[in-house]
Amino acid sequence: MSNFKDKVAIITGGSGGIGSTCAKMLLEKGAKVLLVDLNEDALKQTVDDLGDDQVSYCVADVSKDSDVKNYYQTAIVHYGRIDHLFNNAGVEGVVKPLTEYPEDTFDQVMNVNVKGVWLAIKHAFPEMAKTGGGSVVITSSVAGLQGTAMMMAYTASKHAAIGVMKVAALEGAEMGIRVNSIHPAPIDNRMMRSLEEGFAPGAGSEVKKQFEQMIPLKRYGTNEDVAKLATFLLSEDSSFITGAQYRVDGGMGA
Repeated sequence: MSNFKDKVAIITGGSGGIGSTCAKMLLEKGAKVLLVDLNEDALKQTVDDLGDDQVSYCVADVSKDSDVKNYYQTAIVHYGRIDHLFNNAGVEGVVKPLTEYPEDTFDQVMNVNVKGVWLAIKHAFPEMAKTGGGSVVITSSVAGLQGTAMMMAYTASKHAAIGVMKVAALEGAEMGIRVNSIHPAPIDNRMMRSLEEGFAPGAGSEVKKQFEQMIPLKRYGTNEDVAKLATFLLSEDSSFITGAQYRVDGGMGA
């Protein structure tokens, strides 16, 4: 796989399992990385755990334009350029029937998972264009490719992320910027623990077993499974790929 020597990557949701794992892979390949997230303590811990002087962080609410501008400016000040964006920040909301879904939670999910994705790309394009292009990967979900009962906001937001990706891929092409989306099945991390408990409070482990039976490979994915795909799509090894949706789902779409 192509190396990332002297390349600069921004990862939103950078202190989470997928974001931090992707950061580790990019750092090992020579990239400089800025992690973006809302929780400063978690960001500090992630940077410490990575133990690399080429990674730094910026606290931001990805749904606020001023915060997004700030993390891009931070990256430029630290590293001088931006080549890659892993648009990975996301929230799951709650598990509720659509008739009972709280409006404030719906708004929060859409703000982070859709508006935050758009704002990141909006401010990435001018910076990437200055250096001849770049690559963007958006984390959607298998829930962005099919309906999921009891998860109205999350499902709607992950479908919307595909629309953002396709428009961005078309508009970015003339600037040499590629944009793709990835669609994980259930991944064995914090978000799935939250959703398992949401479907059956106190019986999350049983929900996990049920979900695993829906996956042909009979297991959850790992953070590494997703990060490997994201790293490939960020790299020059995928230089003729843009506007595409990539499943990392253990066969769920078969």
